[in-house]
Amino acid sequence: MANNIIVPDGVQSEFKLVSILDTDLYKFTMQQAIFEYYPAAQVDRQFPRACIEKFQESLSSFAEVQLTQDERAWLQDACKYFKPEYLDYLQSYRFKPEQISVNFVPSSNDPDMGSVKIEARGPWLETVLWEVPLMACLCEMYFRYADQDWDYAGQEEQAMHKATCLLDARCKISEFGTRRRRSFVTQDLVLKGIIKAWDAHEWKEGFSGTSNVYFAMRYNLNPIGTIAHEWFMGIAALCDYKDAAGTALDLWSTLYRESLSVTLTDTFTTEVFYREFDSRRANQWKFLRQDSGDAKAFAPRAKQMYEERGIDYTQKGIIFSDALDFEKAKGLNEQCQQLGFNCSFGIGTWLTNDFKKKSSGYKEQSKALNIVIKLGSIDGKECVKISDEITKNTGVPEVVAKVKETYQIQLS
Repeated sequence: MANNIIVPDGVQSEFKLVSILDTDLYKFTMQQAIFEYYPAAQVDRQFPRACIEKFQESLSSFAEVQLTQDERAWLQDACKYFKPEYLDYLQSYRFKPEQISVNFVPSSNDPDMGSVKIEARGPWLETVLWEVPLMACLCEMYFRYADQDWDYAGQEEQAMHKATCLLDARCKISEFGTRRRRSFVTQDLVLKGIIKAWDAHEWKEGFSGTSNVYFAMRYNLNPIGTIAHEWFMGIAALCDYKDAAGTALDLWSTLYRESLSVTLTDTFTTEVFYREFDSRRANQWKFLRQDSGDAKAFAPRAKQMYEERGIDYTQKGIIFSDALDFEKAKGLNEQCQQLGFNCSFGIGTWLTNDFKKKSSGYKEQSKALNIVIKLGSIDGKECVKISDEITKNTGVPEVVAKVKETYQIQLS
């Protein structure tokens, strides 16, 4: 069946990765850290869901993408923490589609429908870059060929309105929408809308930039991002979950110094993280990132943690990035202002995958895909993530239980 989504002029009708930079910044910062510390580690990644045939056709085009000289020059100028040796490696890097295996499992009710298991196997140094563009490709294929009850009408205007409301509420924002965007075009329209709102607004400090490196270069924005759960998961497995957070933080700090000083806290729960986030580390790291659990409880608990270490928390900051919309961001911003915390908001799905169904007269919500990608194993050791949603764990159940026991986390 032909795709009947109206695509703006100048956009290819099939998915093709436009640039190696069309991904989130933290994939490159993590890749440089892996380049520095773990260049030979082997990993296994797992991906659920897809529109399989079109997805498989798209995979081959990934191998054609490489860092251009202009892109390298821009990266070198915009991200001065990238070493020349790493940029040499990145310029030689090519995606290897043979690292990806795709297995379709038909439904018992309809053989044309079903689930999919997608795995990337190979050196951590190479496979680290697969996650974000694969997620973007999976989403785009689904909304081109499986769910076509939507269009691009009003996306730029909607993004402009949302950004204006956030800026009016003095919510400092970054665009984090690459991984779960409905399409490349959507993210482009959204950023155009945000930039228009920002240009027209009096509060110029209110928009920090985008996590997408390609769009940061295209629109002369700050590329935003530092570290992800994957870094903590991989190192924890490699060190058998002993002093995992501390080891991950110290390796990162040794490489990046003060350049990239935002840390997630919830890979194995925030409370476990705080056990290893001693006074030295708490002084060293500038921002905490809240990405799961009770967002309202996060700032008061962070305040308590800093006070216990004798640290002035008003000199620190929090970045919220978990399932944000206007009301949630506004409420958290007001709470942080009352506490005296600096805060900002990395907003993804609400910006780049917020659509209405055409068939409902644009009244009923078009559901976004909730794709999850995880690091499955590294050097044969299983990787897990616990998070602050204590019942939403990823990983082999037996290993999850063992890790919870190691960290003295409740089992359910």
